Amino acid sequence: MKKHHFLLGAITLMVYVFLIGPLLIIMASSFGEQNALVFPGQGFTFKWYAQVFQMSSFINAALLSLEIAFAATAIALLLGVPAAYALNRYPFPGKGILKTLFLSPVLIPCIVLGFIMLRYVVSRWNLPVIPSLLIGHTLLSIPYVMRVTTSSLANFDFAIEEAAGSLGASRGYAFFHIVLPNIRSGIASACVMAVINSFNNVSLSTFLTAPGIKMLPIEIMGYVEYHFDPTIAALATIMMLATLGVMLVIEKTLGLQSVV
Repeated sequence: MKKHHFLLGAITLMVYVFLIGPLLIIMASSFGEQNALVFPGQGFTFKWYAQVFQMSSFINAALLSLEIAFAATAIALLLGVPAAYALNRYPFPGKGILKTLFLSPVLIPCIVLGFIMLRYVVSRWNLPVIPSLLIGHTLLSIPYVMRVTTSSLANFDFAIEEAAGSLGASRGYAFFHIVLPNIRSGIASACVMAVINSFNNVSLSTFLTAPGIKMLPIEIMGYVEYHFDPTIAALATIMMLATLGVMLVIEKTLGLQSVV
């Protein structure tokens, strides 16, 4: 039995090292004084972090990525939350097909989705870059919103909503004042997942961007193609810490452990 526990602990440790090790190496490399990205680095400096905030290309790309991510997530919430509610609340013909349709963007590779968007949506309708990015990232965000919201609604007792209706509450009032407050942790979790997925997306954004309008991941790829200094490591560390900070804040305020 002890040997079994030791083996399980060793495997668990290896998994954690495999997942976290590269992140720690990137973080450690971002403080090196050399002009090349090496590990272990020599010396200690914050100049690469300062350089990140001095590069307007990174700042503009990050702002665009955040705008697209938040806007796409907001639209996905407006579409995905009511859809998840209807799929969990009411039985109707074709329910399984509709559910699969909403989740299909997750099943389709982003490269394929990006090509379809470029060939049959952007080119045919002659859409500008920003609306094209917004539509594409909304399609990516809807499945995350629906899946997490569906998980939250699966634990919700709809008898509470029916009781509110028997006391005179309208369906709209019951939805906004009873259902939504009870699944707010799921909605917050869905928002975080959708924003992070949109912000970090490369494949779809590559097809939909244009010269002078780039998302941050694409800007990073272009920078790495011609430079190999620790600036990218510093930027990656900032992004990881920002994501961790957002998750901790939401965990403390809403409690995501009940959803995830």
